[in-house]
Amino acid sequence: MRVDLDLWLTGGAALWGAAAGSLVPRAAYRFSVEPDEAWRDRCPEGHAIAGVAGGWLGLARCGRCAGSVPTSPTSPTPPTPPTSRAAGAVHGDAGHVAAGRAPASYGPSALLLSLATALVCAGLALATGTRPELVVWLLLAPLGVLLAVVDFRVQRLPDVLTLPLAGAALALLAAVAAVPEHAGEWLTALFGALALGGAYFLLFLINPHGMGFGDVKLALGLGALLGWYGWSVVFLGTFAGFLFGGLYGMGLVVVRRAGRKTSIPFGPFLIAGAYVGLLIGAYAA
Repeated sequence: MRVDLDLWLTGGAALWGAAAGSLVPRAAYRFSVEPDEAWRDRCPEGHAIAGVAGGWLGLARCGRCAGSVPTSPTSPTPPTPPTSRAAGAVHGDAGHVAAGRAPASYGPSALLLSLATALVCAGLALATGTRPELVVWLLLAPLGVLLAVVDFRVQRLPDVLTLPLAGAALALLAAVAAVPEHAGEWLTALFGALALGGAYFLLFLINPHGMGFGDVKLALGLGALLGWYGWSVVFLGTFAGFLFGGLYGMGLVVVRRAGRKTSIPFGPFLIAGAYVGLLIGAYAA
């Protein structure tokens, strides 16, 4: 009976992850801009983005592009706004005219993001079981995936994502602490957020070029999540993040795609390390 319950829980978590992950592509596209640029509000062909939640959630598809009439070789090509054309070229978004037709899709792959989020949520369900903190992990997992994608694309961790992650983590865990059968401590989560954020802030002061301030803000939320299961999990998740980042950087150097001073996105590896720490902490709790 217990095995059946775990299977149902894991399957439900995977379905939740797949559904939530399918809402990430549009937000990832809109947030993937340079620090001095406004959030994107148009597709690569210049059409205004609208839809659920003010056009922030959903698949990265443009209905107007999908309904465009194919252009013949002799017909004039509709002008594309320079900023949109440049953004598509810089960030690698699909959006160029191919075979005489404007494509409907742009931004990261919805299938890959749905699959990745489903796997993340299924792993959390397997490790945590029926304990109430699983609700927190499942609610915040899509946000972690979104942050990792945006940082990989433009090496930026927006404040509108990192700071709400920290606030939501502490608020939700405070609510879970009042529910029976939880396996963590809220005060340790709070101290974990402050300790990890403070440690990353010191690293930023020592080497601003090696550690972005967005990583410092991200560390607040990750420290809260890891701290829920204790200081050993905070250390484990932090170490795993640095290990993953170091291995990635070394790999780029080996294949000669980067040098020793090449800047790499660190946020995805911090998130991956925190995920590993969270799995181990939840399983061992």
